[in-house]
Amino acid sequence: MRFVEEIVVEELLPTVRSMLAEDLRERGLTQSEVADLLGISQSAVSKYANGEVERNDRVLRDDRVESLVARVGEGLAEGTMSRVEALVEIEVLVRRLEDRDLLAEIHELQMPELSGYGGDFNVHDPEGDLRVTERVRSSLRRGLTIVESASGFASLIPAVGSNLCECTPDADGIDDVAGVPGRIFDVKGRATIPSEPEFGVSEHVASVLLAARANGSDARAAMNLRYDPDLVAALRDLGRETAAFDAEYDDLDAAVGAALRETPGATVLYHTGGYGIEPITYVLGDDAESVAETARDLL
Repeated sequence: MRFVEEIVVEELLPTVRSMLAEDLRERGLTQSEVADLLGISQSAVSKYANGEVERNDRVLRDDRVESLVARVGEGLAEGTMSRVEALVEIEVLVRRLEDRDLLAEIHELQMPELSGYGGDFNVHDPEGDLRVTERVRSSLRRGLTIVESASGFASLIPAVGSNLCECTPDADGIDDVAGVPGRIFDVKGRATIPSEPEFGVSEHVASVLLAARANGSDARAAMNLRYDPDLVAALRDLGRETAAFDAEYDDLDAAVGAALRETPGATVLYHTGGYGIEPITYVLGDDAESVAETARDLL
């Protein structure tokens, strides 16, 4: 695991300091004066100015870094910029480069697990896309752990397989919903989860979840189970409101919407099947973990 702060400390700051030391020396300042301005030792200034410190080429060639170094170097050399102002200017650029920019891209190269984001994230943003999606994946993993460890869970899986899904808070499409690639299947009486959660892999359960949300539901997660009247009754006994919708729909949003208009508080949707359509029960909830716990309570 490599943090973006390590890149700042080990690559960006040595490069910027060396560029500043070089700039200030070229402006006629002594090593002692440069050391005082930058708050470092004279020997460090000598190493920076003489190219003895390894520098990051991408930082070195960045126009914004070059411009900042020239501006700060001029201000410090002429006394028109204080050390505090220089520090603030550099800090502002560092934060900017971390936000879906140069440092995010370098971070991605050095930590390949981030490659799917294309540098398009801000690791310091508590509501940033990266943190939001990783929270969804974590919640889904917790839910799947419950599913995998629940004895007898396989008995709840329909012939088409189950999926457990959770969406981001502002989801507006299937790509904003994480699920299990390939679905959860009953393999010799055991719920089998074939791979790690991914976004955009559960078309059907995700579509039901999105349809419910489009019609007023606050649910963030959903799971499909086999349909059985006794199962639906058991969900009612657990305090869940239930609503039926037509399996042979032309428009899923309209079908789910009609069910939720009739029972606005429903957190269980089901249909009893149709020609070539297996009957299915959908359990909705605040997150994947709570949905999985509800399913486990049926056993």
